[in-house]
Amino acid sequence: MDFRHTMKGRRALSTVAITTGLLLTVAGCGGGGSGKSDKGSSSSSSSATKSNGGTTQSKAPESTAAPLAEVKGSGLVLTVTSAKRDGGGFVTVEGTVTNNTSALWVAAEWLGDESELARNGGSIAGASLIDQKGKKKYLILRDTSGRCLCTQFTGGVRQGATADWFAQFPAPPADTTNVDFQVGSMPPASIQISDGE
Repeated sequence: MDFRHTMKGRRALSTVAITTGLLLTVAGCGGGGSGKSDKGSSSSSSSATKSNGGTTQSKAPESTAAPLAEVKGSGLVLTVTSAKRDGGGFVTVEGTVTNNTSALWVAAEWLGDESELARNGGSIAGASLIDQKGKKKYLILRDTSGRCLCTQFTGGVRQGATADWFAQFPAPPADTTNVDFQVGSMPPASIQISDGE
């Protein structure tokens, strides 16, 4: 008698387990029947987080506004899309770089020659703003650890890819609106600084 009850219990447990598994499988595969796709429900912004380790690579720049400047050199296309003066006494310059070389680009010549190279590897840390009118050169700001307040191209930029970048500089005097953005062996890009929103 005990053996019969044990077998009946095992069969019932097996049936419940199989039924539960099938229901979970069907529920997981069902789309909810609303006809709407969940693919667009989560959005990401490449410019929302601009930490030292983050770069975004895409086939084309996301901005449709006309760039402030575009220069070419060494198989690269450097585009400056904005240069805004912020209330905190600094200027944030943003743009894209497109790798038209035949290999992975790691920004080696954009580092500059500072002693903090180890902390700023693969970055735009060697960039500067040149104020021709005031005869001054502004270097990228650093945090207390010596890391630049700029984009680091972690992993490099693949051939044919475009990466977003940013860099923060001390602000030139308020009456200075035209400066040259210079990095590595790229030609200087003449840009106009606008007031932040």
